[in-house]
Amino acid sequence: MLLFAAAQLIRPNMDNPPVDAAQAMSSIAPPPGDVDLILTRSCADCHTNTTVYPAYASITPANFFLASHIKDGRKHLNFDEWGTYSAKKQVKKYEEICEYVSAREMPLPSYLWLHGDAALSEEEIQALCDWSRIEAAKLESATAAGE
Repeated sequence: MLLFAAAQLIRPNMDNPPVDAAQAMSSIAPPPGDVDLILTRSCADCHTNTTVYPAYASITPANFFLASHIKDGRKHLNFDEWGTYSAKKQVKKYEEICEYVSAREMPLPSYLWLHGDAALSEEEIQALCDWSRIEAAKLESATAAGE
């Protein structure tokens, strides 16, 4: 018990990085309302710089597990840094969104244990895939026209 209490003094950095609104997807390519709601509910905590940390985030060792997942999630896709991605990378990220949600790899099953409301219905997966395919096609067309 003493070891657990002492461990609470060791904490990972869980500060949210600053958000440059000009680089955020919401400014550059805002998703339609229904998709935005899905992304906010099921993706934002790990794929933006505006993570809302749950109560268990203050408990070691859970906070290290959580901080690691968020860091990894932001590294792979960060909607708040969308404008820093090349058009080619944005197309790839749109494709991956559909790929990962269709395979039910996202949201992470471990996230869903405590955040059941983030689970995606078949209709929500279809909405995300439809949206991401349209956006990827628009970007590819714009890139081809600009060449």
